[in-house]
Amino acid sequence: MKNKSLLALLLFSLITCTALSQTASIRGIVLDDQNIPIPGVNIAYGAEGTQTNFNGFYELIIPANQDIKITFSYVGLKNVVSTFNLNNNEDYEFNPVLKTDIEQINEVVITTETRKRVEGIVTISPEAIRRIPGANAGVENLLKSLPYVSSNNELSTQYSVRGGNYDENLVYVNEIEVYRPFLIRSGQQEGLSFVNSDLTRDVSFSAGGFQAKYGDKLSSVLDISYRRPVSFGASVDASLLGVSAAVEAASKDNRLTSITGVRYRDNSLLVNAKQTETNFQPVFADIQTYLTYKFTNKFELDFLGNIAINKYDFQPITRQTNFGTIDEPRALVVFYEGQEEDQYETYFGALKGIYQANENLTLKFLSSIYHTQEQEHFDIFAEYRIGEPNTDIGSEDLGDVDFTTGIGNQLTHARNDLDALFINAEHKGTFLKDDNQFDWGVKYTHEDIRDRLEEYEVIDSAGFSIRPPIGDFVNDQPYTPFDAPLEPFTNVRARNDVQIDRISGYAQYSKSFDLGNGEAWINAGVRAHNWTVSGQNIESTTQTVVSPRGQFTYKPEWESDMLFRLSGGVYHQPPIYRELRDSLGQVRPEVKAQQSIHVVAAHDWSFKMWNRPFKLVSEAYYKKLTDVNPYTLENVRIRYRARNNAEARAYGFDMRLNGEFVPGTESWISLGFLKTEENIDNQGYIPRPTDQRLKVAFLFQDYAPTIPNLKLYLNMVYQTGVPGGSPSYADPYVFSELPRLPDYFRADAGFSYVIVDRERTFKDGHFLNVFEELSAGFEIYNVFDRQNSITNTFVRDASTRRQFAIPNFLTPRVFNVRVSAKF
Repeated sequence: MKNKSLLALLLFSLITCTALSQTASIRGIVLDDQNIPIPGVNIAYGAEGTQTNFNGFYELIIPANQDIKITFSYVGLKNVVSTFNLNNNEDYEFNPVLKTDIEQINEVVITTETRKRVEGIVTISPEAIRRIPGANAGVENLLKSLPYVSSNNELSTQYSVRGGNYDENLVYVNEIEVYRPFLIRSGQQEGLSFVNSDLTRDVSFSAGGFQAKYGDKLSSVLDISYRRPVSFGASVDASLLGVSAAVEAASKDNRLTSITGVRYRDNSLLVNAKQTETNFQPVFADIQTYLTYKFTNKFELDFLGNIAINKYDFQPITRQTNFGTIDEPRALVVFYEGQEEDQYETYFGALKGIYQANENLTLKFLSSIYHTQEQEHFDIFAEYRIGEPNTDIGSEDLGDVDFTTGIGNQLTHARNDLDALFINAEHKGTFLKDDNQFDWGVKYTHEDIRDRLEEYEVIDSAGFSIRPPIGDFVNDQPYTPFDAPLEPFTNVRARNDVQIDRISGYAQYSKSFDLGNGEAWINAGVRAHNWTVSGQNIESTTQTVVSPRGQFTYKPEWESDMLFRLSGGVYHQPPIYRELRDSLGQVRPEVKAQQSIHVVAAHDWSFKMWNRPFKLVSEAYYKKLTDVNPYTLENVRIRYRARNNAEARAYGFDMRLNGEFVPGTESWISLGFLKTEENIDNQGYIPRPTDQRLKVAFLFQDYAPTIPNLKLYLNMVYQTGVPGGSPSYADPYVFSELPRLPDYFRADAGFSYVIVDRERTFKDGHFLNVFEELSAGFEIYNVFDRQNSITNTFVRDASTRRQFAIPNFLTPRVFNVRVSAKF
């Protein structure tokens, strides 16, 4: 009897313990009314609770099979209170939206979350990316308003950072590195950026001094996260430049989510407004999808896929460019025959598995495949003449060339084809313990490139074929018969079959602690990169580099909210295929990694002015570069010399002030000073192609006080001119004293009227209730019709044997109409 009673007691205890231990979990992201994750939100039920992390994520364990009232609260935002009754072991996703207590316009926001602020990373609102006008709208358009980012080509999504070139910038989407096409030489060929702003949740950018966990580039990191939807939704954005649409959905249990975006773009509106009269038939289109599935509370699998097809058919007809001075005006008139047919197709797929072992340990496994097939075919014959234009205002022939001083023609030919396949496999891990964080990772990459390069240029002036300015050549006519063979001015022919295998890894440690009367944070880490170049008729070469990096931030216990930050380290850029290929198309596997010692000192001050929040961020930096691989820049095409025969330096100072210049809105002004120069073969320092000395940028938004739904967006950039470059095969030192390109100044304005939004609704049954948001407006690109130039075309005058640097002008003032809707 006693044993039976003991057994019953044990069974009762087991059942009771089992019932008492029955739990369920709630997890998700807490968002504000702009769909931006909020860190530090208090989440409480009874005496239990938690907070959202730096990315707005939370997880809360609650008792199962009973009503639990949970309160989500954050200073300045309305509380959200919900009651849950979940089954045992149920995993429920809940993503509440906390709205502001005060009604305000908040279309453009630069958020600087605590962690990002400490690390020196700027976070840009996706809503700002979608709203700000630009000829090539997207995340890169908004980056160009930051003080350390330079670009003087509105048709291009490429940018340089603190004196670096376009190949020195890392781009990640959902922690997967993405790549750009190789053969593109002109901004108008680029089409679409990889990043689809309709899918974007979070955008982070670092201009230098970044951590070891980021890859091996010299200049910057752009880190994009796509969002996970919580319900069905759709959006459409249409203009005269194209259309984009996105659809998102989630399963009932929120385990499966999907978001898909489709884009089409036609640059005809912009290209047909340029000085060259053309027949232009572009097709730029892509489709992207991001899928997530949560198998268990601890493991989820994500998929990111992209297919992009960019076709560029271009048939130039005529061009007239006026240049020179008022006292000595000049004009170049060109008549064209032939056409260009280019095509760039890219296919990208990536899988990411995330295993949350426990609250302290996160393990990630990533793999991706990138395949690009690129074609660049053209035959263009140009007959040109240089002369003096008619400047008589009363003449019917005003602007026409009256007196010709030089004539010639040019034939350019290309049959360039490239096929590249990149395969990546990577593991990352994070371990948190109190105020300590350990991060590590290892990555393997295999690159397989097949390249056919075949292009030449023949220049004829006044009946004489111009020979290339290389090698010894003597023409002693008429005393000695000329018997040397005719040669094109440039002639490149190569076939390359190259494989590059890379193994890289990193380890870093971060810690926050009290220091004196303030708070401090440190990060120290190291990267290593080993790569082997091999291939057909190539002697296999293996190299290794090691890159230590560190950051230190201190926040004193002052009345003013200030941060002081020092970061830097050794940064290496192991060569990509384009850096291995010299100007004759030959692959040089012995090319070393370029190295930069980078130091950044920064000051961050948050304050109130006019009773509104503002932030001033100031940074001074210095880069010392060795083993530099010199290059020339033609529009957006980079041609490397494939030799580490130069050293360089870059230094400057940046400032950015952002805040509510207009109540309830966010705007900013940027100021940057840069000087960068290089020394090739110890000939002395000359400016690098990206030596952009001074930059001022202004991004402003406003609304009509009496009509708050009528909004204005203004994006304005001023930059001093960069060096004008040099002709093919020329010694850059010979042309280093040429005048720089004219200063770059551009303003883009957008006017939008909000018809429907969350604050403006209509009666039941109204046809506009189908929209969650609806706006319409127009945009003006290059408001002041400024003649900006991207590069120079060098043309010979046979009579004087002079070479004229003739600017290639960018787009004039252009009008665009735009409609946006969300459902």
